[in-house]
Amino acid sequence: MGYDVALVDELRAALAAAGDPGRAAGQQAYMKSALPFHGITSPELRRVVDPLLRAHPMPDRATWEATVRELWDGVTHREQWYAALALARHRTARDWQDPGTLPLYRHLTVTGAWWDVVDEIASRLVGPVLLGHRATVTPVMDDWSVGDDLWLRRVAILSQLRHRADTDTDLLGRTVTANLEGSRFGSEFFIRKAVGWALREHAKTDPAWVLALVDAHRDRLSGLSVREATKHL
Repeated sequence: MGYDVALVDELRAALAAAGDPGRAAGQQAYMKSALPFHGITSPELRRVVDPLLRAHPMPDRATWEATVRELWDGVTHREQWYAALALARHRTARDWQDPGTLPLYRHLTVTGAWWDVVDEIASRLVGPVLLGHRATVTPVMDDWSVGDDLWLRRVAILSQLRHRADTDTDLLGRTVTANLEGSRFGSEFFIRKAVGWALREHAKTDPAWVLALVDAHRDRLSGLSVREATKHL
């Protein structure tokens, strides 16, 4: 089954109409984006996108995924990616948030390849799937954390940002230690930052565990990662 043509057309038109060309240039420069922006703020984006998603409920999983992919792969302006993510996480798609969505989220991660979209994929899409399907998804996160793509590694590290007391510390420890200094991407800013951020968030729940991990691996943790991890300790 194909995508929802009406929804895609209406979203693209509404986003274009809501844009501010003066703001768009600054947004593109700030994000260092090859894609242009329409120039829409986050609150404005929600006001445009949310009513259209409500007006076009997805009839089935295949249509939902095809529509997400069309918005994503047919992108002309970055806000269309943000709309695709809003559709991907929409409450009406809750029943489809299972391991079968991971190929879609992998595709969005690898092709998006920048923090503004990847971090949302990690925490609001992959994270809930992991939480609900630990046995199946944990091995996938282990694979992503040592794979050939920097952004998949970042997703694996950040996938438990919202899990708090339900965090699988064994998995968190593996994804972190697989990406320390000396690993394939361990010297990259976006990996160093992810390591520190993931540890800082878990420190709100279990500071002793985080301090123990930092002490055990301090020789291979970047200064940035250590500062982030211990920021509130």
